[in-house]
Amino acid sequence: METKEEEVKDTLENHECNCKDKDKACECKDKSKKKDKHHEEIKKLKEELASKDKEISELNDKIRYHQAELINYRKRKEEEVTNRLKYANQDLISELILILDNFERAIRLDDNDLSDELSKFLKGFKMMYASFDDVLKKYGLEEIEAEHKEFDPNTMDALMTDNDKDFKDGEVLEVLLKGYRLKDRVIRPASVRVNKLEEENNDNNEEGEDINE
Repeated sequence: METKEEEVKDTLENHECNCKDKDKACECKDKSKKKDKHHEEIKKLKEELASKDKEISELNDKIRYHQAELINYRKRKEEEVTNRLKYANQDLISELILILDNFERAIRLDDNDLSDELSKFLKGFKMMYASFDDVLKKYGLEEIEAEHKEFDPNTMDALMTDNDKDFKDGEVLEVLLKGYRLKDRVIRPASVRVNKLEEENNDNNEEGEDINE
């Protein structure tokens, strides 16, 4: 005769119900179903949680992206406003430079005619020119130094060329019209005459080739 322990073991091995009252609903099967249903619910909740975590991560990425875009937009706007304020007087100063040119042309007459009357007349012009130049400098106007400097296409326009052996190739021989910067922006490049020694160098190269031949 089987003991109680052997009976339970045999029931578990054969997956049979061990309930004594066969007329009632089988508790073993109900517990098994509840257990399976519980596992399914847990699995479903884990899947939903993983999906929510993924959505949260994607939303956080979008938020960080839009925050970065907003920061960059603010920086661009601040830079635009700064530049507008920095160069607000550019158009006006560009017009005033033309008046400065006329003052300089008038003053240069004193170099050609040293008569007393002309010198006295231009003395007032020189004083006005100095005052006018000081005011423009206070607003950030700066003359571009070009004479006897190496030609710089970013700040100079070469209107004429010359071939002078006493100066380096590419050296500015003469400033025809002054150039100016407003703070760090070139508002008018200097018009210059530039030294070019390329033809002489080419002749020397050709002579050298003849010698080698």
